[in-house]
Amino acid sequence: MPKTLSLNSLRTGFAVATLATTLSLGTAFAADEVFITDNDMNIAINGYDPVAYHTAGAPTKGVAEFKAEYDGAVYKFSSAENKAAFEADPAAFAPAFGGWCTVGASKGKKIATQPEFFDIVDGQLYLNSSEGAHDLYLRQTTQTIDTATTNWSEIVSTPASEL
Repeated sequence: MPKTLSLNSLRTGFAVATLATTLSLGTAFAADEVFITDNDMNIAINGYDPVAYHTAGAPTKGVAEFKAEYDGAVYKFSSAENKAAFEADPAAFAPAFGGWCTVGASKGKKIATQPEFFDIVDGQLYLNSSEGAHDLYLRQTTQTIDTATTNWSEIVSTPASEL
């Protein structure tokens, strides 16, 4: 005799499947597309304040008190004002290429960045991984950004370990 499924068991199965899909997509999204330095907390760009690069012109460490989530990552800020500015327009302050190295992206790679190697071009924050990468970036800024932009569309969802 065929068994019939109750409405409750169907709902439970659907809820479990939806939750599993959501969790797997959320984890892959943050880990693959944004440079995360603390996987447990999903902290982006080494915990530095992305707004301070624009306002202070220097890397400034964010604090736990002022946090906001964007693109599956948690950004920290040095002040309530910077957090509010970010929340009002996160795309204006989030770093290019998810905070991965601009020169690395121009070579089809995702390379961790260091906060002191940065530049702002046309209002966009670009980060780099080392003094050598930053020097190359500064010598060929437009070409590096253009090539990185082209490559990013192909590598954005690929884990760094696979590039």
